[in-house]
Amino acid sequence: MSDGALSQSEIDALLGGMGGGSKPASSDSPKGNEGERKALEGCLASTVNELATNLSKFIGSTATVTGPSVAFFNRDSCIDQLPDSVTVIKADFIAGFPGEHIFIMAESTAKELAGMVNHEENIQMDDMALSVIGEVISTLVGSQITTLTAQTANKSIAPMSPEATNVPKAVAALPNGTFPVATYTVDLGKGTQNLWEVFGPTIASDIARALRKDKSTTASTSTRNTSKAGGTQQMAAQSTNVQPVQFPTLMPHITSQEQGNIGLIMDVFMEMTVELGRTRKVIKEILSMGEGTIIELDKLAGEPVDILVNHKLIAKGEVVVIDENFGVRVTEIVSPMERMSVT
Repeated sequence: MSDGALSQSEIDALLGGMGGGSKPASSDSPKGNEGERKALEGCLASTVNELATNLSKFIGSTATVTGPSVAFFNRDSCIDQLPDSVTVIKADFIAGFPGEHIFIMAESTAKELAGMVNHEENIQMDDMALSVIGEVISTLVGSQITTLTAQTANKSIAPMSPEATNVPKAVAALPNGTFPVATYTVDLGKGTQNLWEVFGPTIASDIARALRKDKSTTASTSTRNTSKAGGTQQMAAQSTNVQPVQFPTLMPHITSQEQGNIGLIMDVFMEMTVELGRTRKVIKEILSMGEGTIIELDKLAGEPVDILVNHKLIAKGEVVVIDENFGVRVTEIVSPMERMSVT
């Protein structure tokens, strides 16, 4: 009679059900829309050179990116492709083509990339290293959005701020159902490695539909221009569907779990300082100061002032006057990469 404890075979079966055990992948490869696959693969292929250029800038040496090949997977078959420990970077689109959008790389790849960016060997995948990975992916996503905007005429595409985490592959957050995965081959100078880009089913369908529609419209316009002369331009102008530009809301995307954690410290006071500029003086110069002394700062007239929280630079802005009081209008949020470079 059972004493309530699970046997080893039962434990293995449970782990297999989570996608982290030895459960074999289904022999039936997930089927997706071939038109969607080709459209997505073609669009992503046009961004590869830009991805390689951006990676090269981050690591300070030549990086190469080839691919991608796009195929459809379900959760189990996708996990079978991954190494045991992975770095997952969630970069969902929140406007334009809203939906799940994830990058995945082996933990070893993430360590190599973060180490090269920080010029540090044997780097640990702590919060700072994960922030570096998120910043790299944010730049890659930005170049992809530029291409998508040009190819689909959708000017409202906006991503969430990428969130990087290290997890066992069995608990990686993947979309439900059948979804496309783009597999890139990346070489940072120490051998080739895979980078996976996962799209949720909805976002993949919407992007593919927009890509095919744009090509169809281009081909139709070209045919009309070839077959008709004179009044063709007027007809094309009349048939053009003009819509107002929709700009995404510039609000940071915060998960429910993060919202709960941040809520615990919402009433904590922090010192915010606006710094007009700095200078260094020897003690003799400081002691000689008096009323009317002019101190020259390291800022030029018209340059943005620095906004610091607890003496850490977080933003830049311009001085304004509100009801006879000074204020500062924020003009730029400093990226994590810039914060790390500030001494």
